[in-house]
Formats: sequence, structure tokens, C-alpha cells
Amino acid sequence: MEINEILALLMFATFIACLFSGFPVAWVMGGVAVAFAVLAMGADYWLDAFIGIDWNYVSITVPRIWAVMTNWVLVALPMFVFMGLMLDRSGVAEDLMANLARLFGRVRGGLAVTITFVGLLLAASTGIIGASVVLLAVLGIPMMMRDGYSKELACGTVCSTGTLGILIPPSIMLVMMGDRIGLSVGDLFLGALFPGLLLAALYIGYIMIYAWLKPSAAPVAEDSTRVTLLILWEVLKAVLPTTGLILAVLGSIFFGIATPTEASGVGAFGATLLAASKGRLNLKVLREVGRETTKTTAFIFALLLGATAFSLVFRGLGGDEIIEGALHGLPFGPTGVVITILFVTFLLGFFLDWIELTLIILPLVAPVVASLGFDLVWFTILFAVCLQTSFLTPPVGFALFYLKGVAPAGISLGNIYRGVVPFILIQLFGLVIVFYWQGIVTWLPSIAY
Repeated sequence: MEINEILALLMFATFIACLFSGFPVAWVMGGVAVAFAVLAMGADYWLDAFIGIDWNYVSITVPRIWAVMTNWVLVALPMFVFMGLMLDRSGVAEDLMANLARLFGRVRGGLAVTITFVGLLLAASTGIIGASVVLLAVLGIPMMMRDGYSKELACGTVCSTGTLGILIPPSIMLVMMGDRIGLSVGDLFLGALFPGLLLAALYIGYIMIYAWLKPSAAPVAEDSTRVTLLILWEVLKAVLPTTGLILAVLGSIFFGIATPTEASGVGAFGATLLAASKGRLNLKVLREVGRETTKTTAFIFALLLGATAFSLVFRGLGGDEIIEGALHGLPFGPTGVVITILFVTFLLGFFLDWIELTLIILPLVAPVVASLGFDLVWFTILFAVCLQTSFLTPPVGFALFYLKGVAPAGISLGNIYRGVVPFILIQLFGLVIVFYWQGIVTWLPSIAY
């Protein structure tokens, strides 16, 4: 094995090990890149190894970072973050929850179905997992506990539904994926729409079947009333503002009226108008939302800069060639290679979050998948569906800890872990469906524009 291959493997292993040190991920990626660039240059100088990493090569980092900072596609990130945070403050979720609970009150498992519908609308208008899980938990779990729902069903519903925002557009993850591998963000948004709706439908199907098989786990609310025209009107009034905002953002992208960057501005402005219409907009809210948007955006861009430096050095050491050779050498055929990538991604999701996997793993495997003749939009959405499980799989499933942080007394981590297991299996079932029926992803991008 050549010395550059040894350094590449050692670099990747060091990166994984340092992630468990507690240091910020951006500094880990950047720091490991600097350390191994110095090691490679030292090997070139002292061992005459001719690795090819010198000051001229390392200096390429500067124009690459400049390219990241001047990328207009990434302007959508702070706008979508602002949109999600402002909607969180607007109070539309409370109205949706109250009215949909009345609509589904006489359905067994109706509260869990209500949470899934509200989570679906939040996913299509916020895309911020932490905010969605916390909001659904604060609003929904006390209602389900009051009506005698199983703790496991309540926790599993909130956690899984709250993660839909990572997949359903406008998803911050899809924006980052498009930037990393050079795909149209609009195509990724179009491709992710049906898989996201499919997962929501599978969640609802599971909830209703489970409630039918085990009535004591999801009883009908005692104070439920018959559905009247007045209730339908109240539901319509609660749903229309959020639906209108979603149509304004996604519809303008899907019909080619606006780019994702332009649509993100529409979304941010629309969310502000919604907050104002609810009487929730004031200087304090604007200051809080602006501060949180700035912090989140700075965190994301720091990660992008660290990933830029890491990928440059890793490729300079021949790391991408090692991975490409290893994948091409698998005795499974092209389909087996894709399955292997997804399986390894699923396992890595137990220990890494979607950011590391998106910034480091996806750019390394995507060229291999493209060279095997697969549609890259389809594979990227498959990768995204697989990454959604990383929010639910212990020990690093962030949705689990978001929920635990706001869960009422009496709900333990054991309840949460047991509750998400069926939904992880549902996500994997959804992944299988998308894998075998590519049209679920590719149909909308093929007819758009």
C-alpha cells in the first residue's frame, strides 16, 4: 500500500475518532485537513514520497472557499431558516393542532393522525427538525397522555413526524446536497416530494392499523364531537394560510416561476406576514428570529468551509480513488453497490448525523453511482431517505433528545426508544419502495419546467 493511501485511510479514521471528542464538527474537519496536509508535505519533503500535496495544492482551498461563499444557491439557506423560525413563532401550529384534533376526534388514533398531518405541514414550511419535534411534543404529547394513549405510540409519532422536514421540500439538507454534488436543487425538491408524502402516508397507515389492533393504545377522545360544517370551516381557516405559503414557495419552484433562492425569499416574507396576521410579530420576535437565523447560518457555513478543506486534502491523498476502487471491486453488481452504500450509510447514521454524512460521504460515493449508470437525483433522494433514520437511531438520534428535553414527567428514554423502532422499520420499508420504483422520484423532475 502506498504512503498516500495509508495517510488517506488514517485521515478518515482520525476524522471519525475526533467526532466523538466533543469538538465542533466544523473545527474537526478543518483541523484534520490542516494536520494531514502538513503530514503529506512532510512526507514529500523528508521521504521523497511524491504525494502531490504542496503549498500550491493547499492554496486551492482559498478559491474553493470563495466559491462557497459566493454561491447564490446557498442564499436559500438563511431564508428557509428564517421562514421556519418565524412560522414557529407565528402560532399557526397551535391553530392547526386544535382544529385538526376536533376533525379527527372520533377516529381511533385520531390525535396521532392529527400530529402527523400537522407535522407534514410543518415539514413543508419549516424544514427545521429541532423546532418541529419540540413543537409537536409540547402541543401533542400532553393531549395524547390525557386521552390515555400509549407512551410509546405518542413518542414514536412525534419523533418520526418531526423528522419529515429533513426530506420534504423546502429541505435545508437537499439544498446542501445539491451544492455538494452539483445537482439542481429544484430537481431534488421535486424528486423528494412524493417520497416524503409516501412516508407520511405509511405513518398514518401504521397508526390506524395499530389503533385498530390495540384499541387501548389509542382510544377515542371522551370529549370528541361529531364533525359539523362549523368544524370543517374552522379547519379550513387554520389550514389555508400554511397551505398558501407552501404553494407560494414550492409552486413557484415547481412551475419554473422562481429559483429556489428566489422562492426562499418569498417564503421568508410570507412567514413574516403570517406572524403579523396572528398578532405575533414585534421587535422582540424579529430580534430573536434574526439572531437564531444568523447562528444557524454561521454554523452551516462553518461546516461547509471545514468540509471544503477536508475534501480537498482527502482527494489529494487519493481517498476518493480508494473508495471508488473498493466499491467497484464489490462482487455484487451495480445494484449491489448501491445497496451496500445505503446499508453502510444506515449503520453510520447510528453514530454520525446527517451533516457529516452529507458533506463527506455523499460527495465520495455519488460519482461512483453515476459511473454505474444510475440516475443521480434518484440516488440522492434514496440517500436522503436513509439519512432520515439517523435522527431516530440511538445513541446519536437527535430527535430522541429533542423530545426527551421537553417530554412531560413519566416519559423515559426507554419509552422513546421503543416508540421509534416501528417508525424506523417503516422508513426502511419506504426506502425499499423508492429503491424499486424509481418513478416515485424521477417522474416530477422529468415533467417539470
